Amino acid sequence: MAKASSKASDERRLTAKKSASATSADQASRGGESTRKELTRKRFETKLLELQRELVIMQEYVRAEGLKVVVIFEGRDAAGKGGVIKRIAERTNPRICRVVALPAPTEREKTQWYFQRYVAHLPAAGEIVLFDRSWYNRAGVERVMGFCTEREYEEFMRSCPEFEHMLVRSGIQLIKYWFSVSDHEQERRFQARVHDPMRRWKLSPMDLESRAHWVAYSRAKDEMFRYTDIKVAPWYVVQADDKRRARLNCIAHLLSLIDYEDLTPAPLELPPRAEDAYLRPPIEEQTFVPNAY
Repeated sequence: MAKASSKASDERRLTAKKSASATSADQASRGGESTRKELTRKRFETKLLELQRELVIMQEYVRAEGLKVVVIFEGRDAAGKGGVIKRIAERTNPRICRVVALPAPTEREKTQWYFQRYVAHLPAAGEIVLFDRSWYNRAGVERVMGFCTEREYEEFMRSCPEFEHMLVRSGIQLIKYWFSVSDHEQERRFQARVHDPMRRWKLSPMDLESRAHWVAYSRAKDEMFRYTDIKVAPWYVVQADDKRRARLNCIAHLLSLIDYEDLTPAPLELPPRAEDAYLRPPIEEQTFVPNAY
């Protein structure tokens, strides 16, 4: 049974890796632009559900084997990071797979060692942590918007690879994704948020300010890659102009990087209910929510 489970797990990972490789080759042959037909919502949801089933299987293996996984999601504003994080966390156990999205540092945190507030959120054994932006804020928004000094920026570039080597040596599997979105597509998404009251909250003053610094962010990203695209924790670029494909491709690739087996426990059997006598209090003594629908 164990061998069969291992074989099935190997087949799933091989399929995911082939899918990720085929996508990369297809994008490269088209100069990074996809000319395929739009992925329909029905097909997207079908594929997403398949991948989410695998995420549940993977998380159980992480828990059972005491693995420690950190996944970093970086990219421009409106690149789709939040969308893929939501789909990963949607059906997983929040006690095992948790999302960390830190606000701006407090005055006290600004005086700490830069990585200190992120270290507090690193996983213990059997946990997966998804960072919706991370310590790379210093190489991106802080660098471009002048929120850090030149000395602080240079120190980050020197110490970040060392810090990540320490994480990997401690037993953490560190996975880093950069969501790449074109100028045109980012503008389209910004405009959609401006005109949709349900999504307007997604546009922060910093997001609006970033529109005037497109080239500066591009240069900052290139410099960040030059220093931190290291062998033990390389950057994986997700082509994110097509949101649906980006979500599927990223999740499939993530599954292909984690060596897991199907350890799904046997189906549970519900115990019989007690037959003790019980008298419900009068309904008139309780306050109910009105049936508005």
